Amino acid sequence: MEAIAKTRHLKGSPRKTRLVIDLIRGENVSRALAILKFTDKRAAGPIEKTLRSAIANATYLAEQQNIAVDPDDLWVKTCFVDMGAHKNRRRMRPAPQGRAYRETRHYCHITIAVTSDDKPKTEKELKAEAAKAKKATEAPKKKAPAKKAAPKKAKAEEVETPVVDAPVEELVETVAAENAAEVADAKNASTAAEAESNATQTADDKQQDINEELEKQ
Repeated sequence: MEAIAKTRHLKGSPRKTRLVIDLIRGENVSRALAILKFTDKRAAGPIEKTLRSAIANATYLAEQQNIAVDPDDLWVKTCFVDMGAHKNRRRMRPAPQGRAYRETRHYCHITIAVTSDDKPKTEKELKAEAAKAKKATEAPKKKAPAKKAAPKKAKAEEVETPVVDAPVEELVETVAAENAAEVADAKNASTAAEAESNATQTADDKQQDINEELEKQ
């Protein structure tokens, strides 16, 4: 939905009026009204009235066409100021050195169009989207360098059991012989230990007897 409002023969030069109307171009309606409210220029008041008229025209056209339009969704699509008539005033104003200047009164025409269509993207937004797309395409190309595989730790040498093709009975006999040899070695070790302990005990008894005889003397 689009609506237009115009103000003609507004008192004031178009150059001064353009300084104010450039502030609201492309802005949302609510933001534009806030800007005009706090702008300390004479042209801000008439421009605000023209903007409110454009908003009212948009809502009226929407009601006629049975279309639901939220005034907060409207934004300023176009706004410009044209030069008005000077009205050909014949008055003169005194100037230095006996000269005279003709007095001219400037007038201007204001035109504001609001719409509820989707706002086109600005150049900055388009550049930002292009940069994001470029980064997204370049990201898969620049993959992280593959990490070098760490040297595998040497596994503990596995004790391989020799495969014997001998029959089971021979294996049983060899195992029994090995066990008997181990038992005999254990007995020999225990008897040797007992003999050593007895030898040490007898030596100690003899030394003790010698010490007692020496004490008696």
